[in-house]
Amino acid sequence: MRQLPFAVVVAVVAGSWLVGPIGARQSAPAAQPGAAAPAGWTVPRTADGKPDLQGVWGNNSVTPMTRPTQWKDKVSLTDAEVNELKQYAQQFVDQGGDAIFGNFVQQMLDAKDKGAFKQVSYDPTTGNYNQFWMADREWDNRSSLIVDPPEGQFPPMTPAGIARRDARLAAAKASTRGPSDGPEDRPLSERCISYGAPRIGANYNSYVQILQSPKTVVLMQEMIHDARVVDMTGTAHLPKTIRQLHGDPRGRWEGDTLVVETTNYVNGFQGSTNDVTLTERYTRVSPDFIEWKVTVDDPATWTTPYTFMIRLKKTDGLIYEYACHEGNYAMTGILAGARREEKAGGKR
Repeated sequence: MRQLPFAVVVAVVAGSWLVGPIGARQSAPAAQPGAAAPAGWTVPRTADGKPDLQGVWGNNSVTPMTRPTQWKDKVSLTDAEVNELKQYAQQFVDQGGDAIFGNFVQQMLDAKDKGAFKQVSYDPTTGNYNQFWMADREWDNRSSLIVDPPEGQFPPMTPAGIARRDARLAAAKASTRGPSDGPEDRPLSERCISYGAPRIGANYNSYVQILQSPKTVVLMQEMIHDARVVDMTGTAHLPKTIRQLHGDPRGRWEGDTLVVETTNYVNGFQGSTNDVTLTERYTRVSPDFIEWKVTVDDPATWTTPYTFMIRLKKTDGLIYEYACHEGNYAMTGILAGARREEKAGGKR
C-alpha cells in the first residue's frame, strides 16, 4: 500500500499526525544509482525491435523545477553539497518545515539565509500531509529540472501572456461567486476529474505505467488513473476544432527515443493557451532510469519554448487504484464548511 484516497488522507491529516523525518529515508548517494548505464548494457527491445520502455516508473525527484536563487550560477551541485542539503532537509523538517509540497529546497535555503525556520504549510487551516503518505525522494546533483533556458528558469512571458494572466486575476477578484459556491467552483483535481496530462508532480502517486505495441503506446498515470493512448501510426492530429482535456497525443520514434507530441488541449498546460504544443522524449539510459524531457512551446504565452527533464526510476511495484471519484465525500465537507463560514459572516 502506498497511498489512500484523498478524503481519507484529509481525515487523518486533520488529526494529530506530524511531519515525519525524511533524512533517514534518503540513504542514496548524491549521484542517483543506476542513472549511468553499466558497462556492456544495451537497451532491451520489444519483439518489433523498438526500445522496451514497459513497466512502472516513478517520479520522486527532489530537484526543484526552477533553480533556487542561491544557486543561480550552479548547473549541478557537488556530492558534498548534496549531502549537506540532505542533512539540512532533516533539520528543516524536524523544526517544523514542510518538505512535501512546493519548492521546499528554495524554502530551506531561504530559511538558512535568515538563520531561522518557520512553519511552512500549503494548508495551515486544516493541516498538512506528513511523510507517511509520500514515496521516498530521489536525490541527484542537478540544481533544477529546467535544462533550457540554461539558467534554469522559465522564459519571460509575452505581453499577451501577461495580459491574459492579469485579466484572469481581475475577473476572479471581481466575480460574485465564491470559491466554494458549488462543486464546479473547485479545481478539477479536487473534484477527482483530472490532475492534467502529463502530470509532472513528484512524490505522491507519481507513477506511470508504460505499455507498448507496434501501433500504440499507453501512458497510464497512477493519479486518477488517467491513461493516454498514443497513436504510433503516423496519423495526423485531430482538427483544431476538436479539443480534449488531455490533448491529442501522437507518437513516433527518433532513434531509441520515444517522442510524444500533444496538441489540441482544452485547458492548456501549466498556464499556457490551448494552442500549446507539448513534446515529450522518453529515453531509456540504464536498466533503472528513463530520461523524460518535456518541451513546452506556446509563443502566445512565453517568449521562447522551455524544456525540463525528469528522471523516471523503475520500480517493481504496481500501479494502485487512486480511489478518487467525482462523488468524493470530501466535497461535501468542503461545501458544508463554506456554508458554515457564510453563516458566521466570514469569507466563502
